[in-house]
Amino acid sequence: MTDRSNTLATIRDNALWMRRQAFTMVHKAQLGHPGGDFSATDIIATLYFGVLRFDPTDPRKPTRDRFVMSKGHATGVLYTALCKAGYYPESWLETYMGPGSKLNGHPNRQYLPGVEANTGPLGHGLPIATGIAIAGQIDGADFRTFVLTGDGELQEGSNWEAAMTAGHRRLNRLTVIVDRNRLQQGQGTEETSSLDPLPEKWRAFGWEVAEVDGHDHAALLEVLGAEPGEKPRCVIANTIKGKGVSFMENQAKWHHGVPNDTQYAQAMEELV
Repeated sequence: MTDRSNTLATIRDNALWMRRQAFTMVHKAQLGHPGGDFSATDIIATLYFGVLRFDPTDPRKPTRDRFVMSKGHATGVLYTALCKAGYYPESWLETYMGPGSKLNGHPNRQYLPGVEANTGPLGHGLPIATGIAIAGQIDGADFRTFVLTGDGELQEGSNWEAAMTAGHRRLNRLTVIVDRNRLQQGQGTEETSSLDPLPEKWRAFGWEVAEVDGHDHAALLEVLGAEPGEKPRCVIANTIKGKGVSFMENQAKWHHGVPNDTQYAQAMEELV
């Protein structure tokens, strides 16, 4: 097998483990956002196991790439990725959202190594990532900054202020990934406040734009691993909320739904 084939196999295996582990955590805690976890799993698995430059033994290493999880409610998938990447032991996952746990409902950089920013209030991640990218540009650093946003999150105006600034400053080492599952709490994004035509909006703000199947590891690896161009990059990843579990897919109620024992057992049978 080629190195690329090995990488894709690792991404695929880790993505499956992350889905199973995240759903187990949500089931045990009876808290979480599994629909958004599962739409983003393949994106995050590709980043951590095929793209990002990091060292779990030195989480604040200056040369590391930065990843900001702007859709901070999707902690199940983030925590499983950080665990699999070696930032902390698997036993920590068993404490998810429990009393005194470091694995809160929203990520906290003071508690967990590998977390770049406290997020949860929507619209904060891209402004933070833009600031990080500006600092890197000023320093002449070669690290890259990635930020994952939900699509419903783009209804927050702070994202477009940040996008305008990033385009103006030509922050070419900044990449935003939009988890475009077209659902948010309660209903579809286009019924709540329409985002389309989304690619044209990002281009108008001075970004280069790529659209990709957000569950295709090879396609994600190609676009996220590509060398920076002359502008900041927006990757619109078309995804399915609840991807991988039949009763969750494309169901808005699983934005923050939690499984009963029967649903959990069915999901474990399907996630193979």
